[in-house]
Amino acid sequence: MFSISEMQRLMQPLPRDQFQTLVERHQTDRHSKGFRSWHQLLVMLSAQWSGSTGLRQAVEHFNTHKNTHYHLGVGPREVKRSTLAEANAKRSPQLFADVAKLLMNKVEGRAARKCRGLLFLLDSTSITLKGREFDRWTLSNRTQHTQGVKLHLMLEESRSAPVWHSVTAANVNDCSEGMKAPIQQRATYVFDKGYCDYNWWHSINERKALFVTRFKSNAAVIVDKDRAIPKKARGEIVCDQQVRFKNLRPRGGKVNNYDKPLRRIEVAREGKSALVLATNDMKSPAAAIAQMYRDRWQIELFFKWIKQHLNVKRFFGRSEGAVQTQILIALIAYLLLVLHKQASGTTKTLWELLREAGAALYLRRDNQNELYRRRKERAEAFAALQPSLFT
Repeated sequence: MFSISEMQRLMQPLPRDQFQTLVERHQTDRHSKGFRSWHQLLVMLSAQWSGSTGLRQAVEHFNTHKNTHYHLGVGPREVKRSTLAEANAKRSPQLFADVAKLLMNKVEGRAARKCRGLLFLLDSTSITLKGREFDRWTLSNRTQHTQGVKLHLMLEESRSAPVWHSVTAANVNDCSEGMKAPIQQRATYVFDKGYCDYNWWHSINERKALFVTRFKSNAAVIVDKDRAIPKKARGEIVCDQQVRFKNLRPRGGKVNNYDKPLRRIEVAREGKSALVLATNDMKSPAAAIAQMYRDRWQIELFFKWIKQHLNVKRFFGRSEGAVQTQILIALIAYLLLVLHKQASGTTKTLWELLREAGAALYLRRDNQNELYRRRKERAEAFAALQPSLFT
């Protein structure tokens, strides 16, 4: 009897032929001498799922299970630490960016088939990189508060799964990078006031999508009318107004293309000033829109999760390529867990699945269960043949 290992099970959403198509597109195996991109991906994924914190630990953990390498599509030879380090530093991380995009499309496709009113959350997080070798390429792009790189991400709220990503220098503006994210019709996009660009809001509206964000304190608007607030929402919603921008031609020669009505909703906060929301959703209740903005906290929890449970803080290499590769493979590891959870229908959390994977990554559970059953049957048959001591 043959059964696949836990790692093979986790890798099922990424067929080898699809990965090979991307390899050929980026020519990452062009000068390979046995250690191919698929091999590199497996070792780095194994390191993420097993919690390895360094090159030596990652390589030793992978080499310990050489008997399973054949079934993963790689040879039985040992991986050298220097070989993995060189591959991470010199191979283009764009291959793994496209692998992450491929898996994100699968997550987004399944989500779109299940529901129409999708909610997407957009934000970024900084990853600090200071010290020897890091300073060589991060100092010139540092900001007042951050030195390192920035991960821009769009999260599908119902599954807490990324559907778009970008890794940039720390000084890249959130809004200018966020504009590159794809927009779907009838979906709702939630982001904070760091993404305040009225012309981008206009483009979202033109694509028949919705957005929920915050007005800046100096936003010049004209109130067209006050909307009625339901009695049950009056403790939460301070006001609900239909507004339009006062200036379509602000200073500096700029043009504001957003000439359609917006909603301005003030949400009460205990001990703080009211939260002033902006949205082009003219139909949903104000309380529902306020809840959508609260749901934006889920992307903060996502960033916290990957930084706590996957390795995106201690890097195996200090070059820009090695850092980007490790961040991207951490995203791939997360996406494979999400797709495995969806396919299996399990109610376990991603953290529980990650812990199980780390403990039994190369085990074939069905084989182990079958061996246990056979040993138990033999023991029971042997015991039945023995004469009783007390007859």
